[in-house]
Amino acid sequence: MSRAVQVAVVVGNPKPASRTLAAATYLAGELAGREPDLVVDLAELSGELLDWGSERVARLVEEVSAADLVVVASPTYKASYTGLLKLFLDRFGAGQLSGVGVPLMLGAGPGHELAVEYTLRPLLSLLGAAVPTTGLYVTDSRHDDPSAYADWLQRARPLVGALLHHTQGAPA
Repeated sequence: MSRAVQVAVVVGNPKPASRTLAAATYLAGELAGREPDLVVDLAELSGELLDWGSERVARLVEEVSAADLVVVASPTYKASYTGLLKLFLDRFGAGQLSGVGVPLMLGAGPGHELAVEYTLRPLLSLLGAAVPTTGLYVTDSRHDDPSAYADWLQRARPLVGALLHHTQGAPA
């Protein structure tokens, strides 16, 4: 019998309990069919991210590294992900992520839609995540509208599910 798929969410919004957190948690739940096992709201760690001796941050890096599915989310700042997310992801070595990575970004309008593809998606790949789909960009005004995710989920679910099943021997 195979072990359960471990699902993590990492959110780089400097505002705690943000729309980005709600969107990432929703997306993880839709992909996994259940709530995530680990939710890392980086706003709650802000100062600790600068402390390379922080045991809590080191433990979270280990837990995220071991997750089978990781949704990494950020609001769009200056056509990229936030510095807060960068501080956390700087803790990972190349190849350290071992699961499926799903990049998600939120923004005010469609003008920054490609930011997820040219900033966050390649970074997750470099860190070792298998990123089988395009990233998802959702406008802030639609973060709580399931239809904003529906088309992407229809394309992504089979790919993410097959990869999780293949690499873990467990259903997504």
